[in-house]
Amino acid sequence: MEFAAFFNTLGTKVTVVEMLPKILGPLDDEISSMLQKIYAKRGIEFCLNCKVTAIEGNTVVYQNPQGETCRVSGDKILVSVGRRGVVNGFGLENIGVEVDRGIKVDNKLRTNIPNVFAAGDCVAGYPMLAHTASREGEVVVNNLCGGNDIMRADAVPSVVYTNPEVAGVGLTEAQAKQKGIAYKVQTLPMQYAGRFVAENEGGEGVCKVLVGERHGEILGVHMMGNTSSEMLYGCCMAIEMEMTVEELKEIIFPHPTVSEIIKETVFAIK
Repeated sequence: MEFAAFFNTLGTKVTVVEMLPKILGPLDDEISSMLQKIYAKRGIEFCLNCKVTAIEGNTVVYQNPQGETCRVSGDKILVSVGRRGVVNGFGLENIGVEVDRGIKVDNKLRTNIPNVFAAGDCVAGYPMLAHTASREGEVVVNNLCGGNDIMRADAVPSVVYTNPEVAGVGLTEAQAKQKGIAYKVQTLPMQYAGRFVAENEGGEGVCKVLVGERHGEILGVHMMGNTSSEMLYGCCMAIEMEMTVEELKEIIFPHPTVSEIIKETVFAIK
């Protein structure tokens, strides 16, 4: 979507062919839908629930939800179907390191072989993001130096650098339902923050906060709107520190800032 948005901004005709029923698969469903509508208005054509079956020159052949064979052509085709760490050919198999779509590690990033650690995109089970890899490197070094550090994945931030930006951390509604976690959710337009209105004339945005129904702990925060990526670190800390709604309400947010939308949303939770 970042490249789709970039080329769309340059005036290029863009078609997105997606096998899933939504764009930005693991992100919040509501926000994904909102971003899709924004870019559909800007001219991007979305073909969802469509499976690519072949590439013929500059033409993508795909099957639509009705089972019909369709084609779309372009000057350039960008394939974005995920990636996996390169873990073969380095001798890991010679010493018996366990590999399953990446190197298997525990929460200290130790492999099954004593004194062999792994960090970065070669590791299985963690998001393949630069900031995740950086933290993994810290955990490995700290443990190698005699510390007792662990890698926690409950508050790994994720950002999509479209315009507007999409940013999220913690559980989405779909994930909370899948885990059987009772939760409450509150969503507010970014326009509740005066600075957002001033800096994004006509811009769209939203802030969504999920909290545990029983204890009121912050489970997830998901936003769409420019500067979302800059505000997200505070939400990461709230989840990491297991802050409750009442504790977050007591935090003083600077005014006027876009970040006030987080506090506004929290205060709206009933």
